[in-house]
Amino acid sequence: MYKVYRIITFISYPLIVLLFIYRKILGKEHKTRYKEKLFSSCFDVTRKKENKLIWFHAASIGEMNSIIPIINKLNEKHLNLDFLVTSVTFSSGKIAEEKFKHLKNVNHRYFPVDVRFLISKFLNKWKPNVIFLVDSEIWPNLINLAKKNKIPLALINARLTKKSFNRWMMFETSAREIFSHFKLCLASNEETKNFLNKLNVKNVLSVGNIKLINDTNIENIKTINEKVLTKRKFWCASSTHEGEELFCLNVHTELKKKYRDIITIIAPRHIERNNKIKMLCEDLNLNSQILNRNDKISEDKEVIIINSFGSLLEYFKFARSVFVGKSLLKRLQNDSGQSPIDAAKLGCKIYHGPFVYNFKEIYNILKKNKISCQVNTENDLAKELIKDLESEVQLNKSFSNSFNDLGNRTLIDTMNIIDKFLINETH
Repeated sequence: MYKVYRIITFISYPLIVLLFIYRKILGKEHKTRYKEKLFSSCFDVTRKKENKLIWFHAASIGEMNSIIPIINKLNEKHLNLDFLVTSVTFSSGKIAEEKFKHLKNVNHRYFPVDVRFLISKFLNKWKPNVIFLVDSEIWPNLINLAKKNKIPLALINARLTKKSFNRWMMFETSAREIFSHFKLCLASNEETKNFLNKLNVKNVLSVGNIKLINDTNIENIKTINEKVLTKRKFWCASSTHEGEELFCLNVHTELKKKYRDIITIIAPRHIERNNKIKMLCEDLNLNSQILNRNDKISEDKEVIIINSFGSLLEYFKFARSVFVGKSLLKRLQNDSGQSPIDAAKLGCKIYHGPFVYNFKEIYNILKKNKISCQVNTENDLAKELIKDLESEVQLNKSFSNSFNDLGNRTLIDTMNIIDKFLINETH
């Protein structure tokens, strides 16, 4: 199976190049740095040869945010370390650039497509001492070449759903070989731990989901829109996908019957869709504003469309209610749900549709503590939001404290294991 994968990725390389150029034209890739994914001449290697290099690969925003506190802790504790952080999505790249801009020994690059000759050149140029893959980032060419080059591999916050496990088991021999190359696997939940054990993976441990880790100091969250957010009633819709904005705008229209100056803040998962959302507002005769970083919310606007990465905490800090998207669309039910964690950490009540497959264990925790609520119709959500807006204070501060305590314990346990792993594998 691996040989077939290797051949297919090699043959597909020209088509992959064309695909990324097309994505760049659509605004879904960085205008210039998309080349890092495709051409070895654009790898731009920056590291001190005398330092050990630790490579973390995190695909998207959630995974990127989850490793930031881990890298910060490693940086505090270990001297003479350099870090390479790779990601796949444009949005996660923006997060990495913002969060690590003050650290000279942390470099962000986009992950090269998993074609053997590209990965080989990437490893030869960067020469990492250890590789940490995050979540479900299982790339056969990378894993095989890391083993060949005797680079220790670890999988942290590993996540295998029943669907992905069954898919791997269709090629059981290859799956066992690929996963056998990991010297450490930290499972994000018990289900994944059981699946990894069935694959006879060695050194499988479970310390909790690292996405629960919270290194956010609420006092450090500042926004020039604090006056507006504390004066006017508002709610947030985050990580929405196409089709969900109309749902939210209809909810906004319903809320206007009770609150004339209500604000709805929409943060789409893909901000390149912002102009389409604004046009949708115009069709509904709603005054909207595409809000760039450091823009002030205009007093005459009722729908605010966020046009920046990494700014959601500024709104969650003051919000009582957050609807989390990718949860209403049946066509996405097998890959549904976005992370509600940041909003929950800051004490918001969480609302979602019926499809939250990717975060079902997180939502189980939230539901058990009455922090999340499923809504199926616009009327359902409008009624719940009115209850929250009538409340004097945010609803979930006590839970957010216990939630953050759980995250802190997860960080401590994770760091103890990673520290031991690095000592064993780099000395």
